[in-house]
Amino acid sequence: MKLGVIGFGNMGGAIVRGALKRGTLRKEDVNVYDILDAKNAEAAELGLRISADDEALCAESDIILLAVKPQQMEEALGLCRKALAGKAMMSIVAGVSIERLKNAIDGSKPRILRLLPNTPALVFEGAFGLCKETDFTEDEKAFAVSLYESIGIVEWVKEYDIDAICGLSGGGPAYAAMFIEALADGGVKQGLTRPVAMKMAAQTVLGTAKLILETGMHPGALKDMVSSPAGTTIEGVETLEEGGFRHAVMRAVVDATNRSREL
Repeated sequence: MKLGVIGFGNMGGAIVRGALKRGTLRKEDVNVYDILDAKNAEAAELGLRISADDEALCAESDIILLAVKPQQMEEALGLCRKALAGKAMMSIVAGVSIERLKNAIDGSKPRILRLLPNTPALVFEGAFGLCKETDFTEDEKAFAVSLYESIGIVEWVKEYDIDAICGLSGGGPAYAAMFIEALADGGVKQGLTRPVAMKMAAQTVLGTAKLILETGMHPGALKDMVSSPAGTTIEGVETLEEGGFRHAVMRAVVDATNRSREL
């Protein structure tokens, strides 16, 4: 199937670049259109075909990936209503429901799959929440699952839960990056060079996540395993608890989820 991508920003670009690297997509099967010439130039450098506008892209593609900012959604869809008729469209627009997408399209009735990705797809470690309420055909569902499983994990969730996926795994890379940076800052404060501290911090978070995913170990059990009686780690854990670390992370997810619902 030929994939058309409306919006080649951070997330749309990450999905395409990851799938190209993995071999799930072929360059000749991807059409791109972005309102920014610089983004179209980036896509062209990858060997992708640049469509003349949104309407042309839809006409030239079997499945469309809508990857624009929420504020741009209505304008983008308004330019390609007729060309979307009978097509399949995947939307990663944060906070925009299937009902709002249908209203913006106003009558052309494409089949819609709403989903929420995250940027680690670029290194084949993405997390994708796909909405169960979809009218995609079985072949189109299979294409979507194949595309996203090649660059991460896929979970089917109810549409109501998509906003929580946005607050958790959509924003999660930013939270994790801040934690890694803070770990590295601590190492630098104690005399490590910045490159060494950053590499050790990033690998520690990567390894911990992999250990939890591959063993199924509860995070609390892993914390207990590392925390020896009267040892160094439990001192650090106490400091994090005193600073409200877990509560702050939970609030970040809740606030981001609520913002998604506001959009």
